[in-house]
Amino acid sequence: MILAVLFALLSAVSNALGTVLQRRAVLKVPESESKRFGLLRNLLHNPAWFGGILGVAVAALFQALALAAGSLAAIQPIFILELPLALLIGSVVFRVRISRTAWLCVVFIFAGLALSLFSTAPSGGRSQVPGVWWVPALAATGGLAAILVVTGLRRPHGVARAACLAGAAAIGNAVTAALVKSAMTILSDKGATGFFLAWQTYTFVVVGSASVFLLGYALQAGPLIASQPALTLGDAVVSFVLGITLYAESMRQGLWLVPALFGAALLCYGVFTLSRTRCLEQCITPGAEDKPRHQDQHSTAPTA
Repeated sequence: MILAVLFALLSAVSNALGTVLQRRAVLKVPESESKRFGLLRNLLHNPAWFGGILGVAVAALFQALALAAGSLAAIQPIFILELPLALLIGSVVFRVRISRTAWLCVVFIFAGLALSLFSTAPSGGRSQVPGVWWVPALAATGGLAAILVVTGLRRPHGVARAACLAGAAAIGNAVTAALVKSAMTILSDKGATGFFLAWQTYTFVVVGSASVFLLGYALQAGPLIASQPALTLGDAVVSFVLGITLYAESMRQGLWLVPALFGAALLCYGVFTLSRTRCLEQCITPGAEDKPRHQDQHSTAPTA
């Protein structure tokens, strides 16, 4: 399990780095070349863009290794750390000063996640899910995601639209992780042939791609305070539920739930408050660093 946690942490760091590098590459493109083929041509000559792609690819590899070695309910919530890690890395790359509020949120996120996972201690479970069990799981998650997408698209640009689309993307990310874990088990048991013949392999590619697509729409649909918590916390919650139900993983009960809920409260507070800070927006939202930086140091108001 220690190895799985290490892989998950490496994945979170790599993905945060990849995201920041890709964003840096895009922002280096001159305005005159930001449309049509000018953007792609410029990015293909930008080392930072290739570094970002490599970071995301390595993150996917580490995530697969983590899911293969550990339980879904324990591993997937660790990827919440991508949010504060993107802030820390972005602050160095874009020379953004991190406010005192943001630093406090980072502490709350790390402490809350550690306390929640230690208290619940998800473990055990089946290594492979019986095929028939996937039917209700995919139907339930797919149905909920579809409802969120339809609801979001019917709303005007703003908080509700961004939250719904990000929530749908979060469900897709959680389902992708569950499918990747299943596919990795097949790879371990039956080798490459079994892996490429398994329906889970192609399904996680489709679902994962759809999630990336929805996330792009969510980030354009409204403020970060709406999309980021829905994405970050939604992924963790749905993954935890899938781990406990689909993979039959177990967790501590009784009085252990008290510190677990307290840790979850710290975690939620940290994510929601950090998503309101201007410094996070400057690190992960395109064009944010062009705004006056002095406004961030004492402002926690959500920005569009």
